[in-house]
Amino acid sequence: MGLVVLEGMQFYAYHGYYEEERLIGNDYTVDVYIEVDYEEAAATDELGGTLNYETIYRIAKIEMSKPSKLIESIAAQIIDATVLISNQVQAMRVRITKKNPPLGARISRAFIEIEEDFVEECHKCGRPFLVHDPEEVWTNHGIVYPETRATLTRIYGPYICEQCLKPHLLKQ
Repeated sequence: MGLVVLEGMQFYAYHGYYEEERLIGNDYTVDVYIEVDYEEAAATDELGGTLNYETIYRIAKIEMSKPSKLIESIAAQIIDATVLISNQVQAMRVRITKKNPPLGARISRAFIEIEEDFVEECHKCGRPFLVHDPEEVWTNHGIVYPETRATLTRIYGPYICEQCLKPHLLKQ
C-alpha cells in the first residue's frame, strides 16, 4: 500500500457559517492523502494503475468552488467524489485549512480533517476486503435471495467478503 498525496492546494473560496463569510470569501488550503495499492502502477509504469494527481486536484477545485457553510461537508464531498471515480482508494484523509478565520482575534488558521477507511474485515472469515459502499457487498458479485441476505446479515452483519458470499449466490 502507498500514498498518493497533494498538499498545499490553494483556493480562494466563499465558505463559512455566517453570510458575510460567504460574501467576502477567504483563502483556503486543501491537503489530500489517499492510500492505494500501488503494485499495478509500479509493475506496469502506467497511470491507469494509480490515481492521477490532476484528477485529485480537479475534484478539490470543483468542490471548493461550491459555497458551503461548513468545510467539513466540502471535505466529505471530496472523499465521495474521489471514491466514485476510483475503486483503488483504501483510505483517505482530507484537511481543509481556513486562513485568518474571522474570530475577532489574531488566529492564523483553523482547519478540519476528515478520514475514512474503506477496508473492512469480513465478519465471517476475518479477511480484509475493500468496500466503498455497504450495498456493493451484496450487488457486485451476483444475486442473492432477499431471505438469504437477511439471514446472512443477521448472523454476520453487513460485511461479508466475496469468498464467503460465493456459496450463496444464485447460479446464472
